[in-house]
Amino acid sequence: MKRRYALRDDQWQRIEHLLPGRPGTVGVTAKDNRLFVEAV
Repeated sequence: MKRRYALRDDQWQRIEHLLPGRPGTVGVTAKDNRLFVEAV
């Protein structure tokens, strides 16, 4: 069985503001930063 490692909500809240692509910032708004981080 494959284990899936995903961020808990509290972990995500600590880093989400550090990522590019947020609404209100210059550039393209990311569709789903959390999905991207978990995939990496």
